[in-house]
Amino acid sequence: MYTILIENNLFIMNLSHNLAQICEPSSLYVVATPIGNLADISIRALSILEKADVICAEDTRVTQHLLNAYGIKVKHLVSLREQNEVEMSNKVCQWLSEGKIITQVSDAGTPGICDPGSRLVKIVREAGYPIYSVPGACALISALSIAGINTDKFTFIGFLPSKKGEKSSIFDKISKTSEVVVCYETPHRILSTLDEAIEKIPNRKLFLIREITKTFETVLIGTASELKALLLDDTNQQRGEMVIIFDHFENIDKVLPVEVQVLADELVELLPIKKIIALLSNIAEFNKKELYAYLLDKKSSQD
Repeated sequence: MYTILIENNLFIMNLSHNLAQICEPSSLYVVATPIGNLADISIRALSILEKADVICAEDTRVTQHLLNAYGIKVKHLVSLREQNEVEMSNKVCQWLSEGKIITQVSDAGTPGICDPGSRLVKIVREAGYPIYSVPGACALISALSIAGINTDKFTFIGFLPSKKGEKSSIFDKISKTSEVVVCYETPHRILSTLDEAIEKIPNRKLFLIREITKTFETVLIGTASELKALLLDDTNQQRGEMVIIFDHFENIDKVLPVEVQVLADELVELLPIKKIIALLSNIAEFNKKELYAYLLDKKSSQD
């Protein structure tokens, strides 16, 4: 029997025999866990966690909180994190050779998606043991599901790099693609990330989705400059786990790179338009027709 607290009403769920998960010995189960709301866990996941001989957790304290919430008495809870993943993977293989049922969880969401797990799966598979996915919460998919945009094709780039040069390089690539791009970001870097977006993709629509499934879940939509204004106006919006979605940009070929516009503005009074286009085409990629129209409009306004 599992006890779930939902909106202050006690809801008791009895797990029937038909719903109980039959677990195979000598198998690894990769189990997704809630990303905020503890009720977002599957019946199958609860059953497997209860039957596991060993639970490998990113942070045992976080996982113990989840297990306590459902009254699950764990047999053996161990830490498997980025720093010891290879070492622990070898121990997991040893336990599997003894016929044990092993589960792996991360602090929140699906293991292996910007969390430890991929190296464990690789080592276990190479050792010849079966691996089963127990699907559930994932911030990436949850964010896309409430964005209301076409997600037939998208690129996920995980957490944005902390170093400015590496982040700038990522935004250069985003500026050159018209498809949906999704990333994770941390609260202490969100403003600098929006500054980068203001410089590289000022006209692109962004979705900033934070604290998914939690009490203060919000969805902010707008250009980077609009989102930054909202965050500065309400600093609470700078807190929590964040997903950023860069929407489709169908007219990307018609948008001139910022650096091209800056150089063109400086040259427009010195050189003929065709000469400027020829000169700049040697150092940057852009739509020549768009630059011609831009410079023609520039000259007309000056006249």
